[in-house]
Amino acid sequence: MLYITLFFSAFVSATLLPSSSEVVLVTMISQAKANVWLLWLAATLGNVLGSCANYWLGTHVLRFKHKKWFPVSEQGIVKAQSQFKKYGVYSLLFAWLPVVGDPLTVIGGIFKVRFSLFLLLVSIGKGVRYLAVIALASGAQAVM
Repeated sequence: MLYITLFFSAFVSATLLPSSSEVVLVTMISQAKANVWLLWLAATLGNVLGSCANYWLGTHVLRFKHKKWFPVSEQGIVKAQSQFKKYGVYSLLFAWLPVVGDPLTVIGGIFKVRFSLFLLLVSIGKGVRYLAVIALASGAQAVM
């Protein structure tokens, strides 16, 4: 149940909904006798799959761009495309960043980044981020 909770927390954290799977992960490391590698796997897999949901949404969202309720203007789309082209597809390595990371995965879908490349870049970035969180949490736990 521990790993499933972390998986879903990480999944939600990767979507445009507000959440913080790092807090859940650190809490689980400090309070549970859980396998750290399984925690890393659950967090990474959940977070990457959440980003894949964003990618999928991105592949479909532009068909609604002419609706009044659509939250991004045509200028905003052009600006996002310009920024994405400027920094390149490898900016997806930073999909783990707060605030900009989740929209970046939607943009990857909007601009039809090859899914295998999207999956590779996002997985690397998010996997390394969770390794860093685990290392920091484990180090802090060892000190206490």
